[in-house]
Amino acid sequence: MDNNTPHYLLSVAYDLYVDSGNGELMLVEKTSEDHPFQFITGLGACLDAFEAGLLQADSDTFAFTVPVNQAYGPFMEEHVLELEKEIFKVNGKFDETHIYPGAVVPMTNEDGNHFEPIVKEVREDKVVMDFNHPLAGKDLQFKGRILDKHEASNDELQAYLNRGQCDHCGDGEGCCHGHGEGEGCCHGHGEGHGEGCCHGHGGHDHSKA
Repeated sequence: MDNNTPHYLLSVAYDLYVDSGNGELMLVEKTSEDHPFQFITGLGACLDAFEAGLLQADSDTFAFTVPVNQAYGPFMEEHVLELEKEIFKVNGKFDETHIYPGAVVPMTNEDGNHFEPIVKEVREDKVVMDFNHPLAGKDLQFKGRILDKHEASNDELQAYLNRGQCDHCGDGEGCCHGHGEGEGCCHGHGEGHGEGCCHGHGGHDHSKA
């Protein structure tokens, strides 16, 4: 942490939209004034461009776009991998309960890095998984309201750091990393999948590369 750089505590309610692919905007994440997203800037909780857009807002309302190169980058075909079905066996049987097209599967590689790929296809002997960020290739359009913005005190900074941030997930309610309606910060992909960013699937190792 750079002690010379001020850190701001922000509490925001926002809607996040992306292009649905047919020229229309699609809502992919929402936080409300009743359940805002609260974070401290400069600690890696959010995309730099998201923080900058909020800090540069000249009123309590905001609307700005984070371009793909400042968001999650382009979609990369090499991050779509075919994995052996054996990896996903539990007690000798393929885990059909959790491994199906559209499922998000928290995984950890041998270096301790956490990923949440999406199952694209289940074949006879392979599982096709997409390790791209679900918002890869997308410009992110934010609209919302700043409910509170003030320079964080030392006590607020310490309390925030003591939470034990999980992969920069903030408090689990937004943080511009969710992927699907519902407040899933931990790189979740839809309702009910926002709490798995620190847990591997069945203890199996896997590398994104």
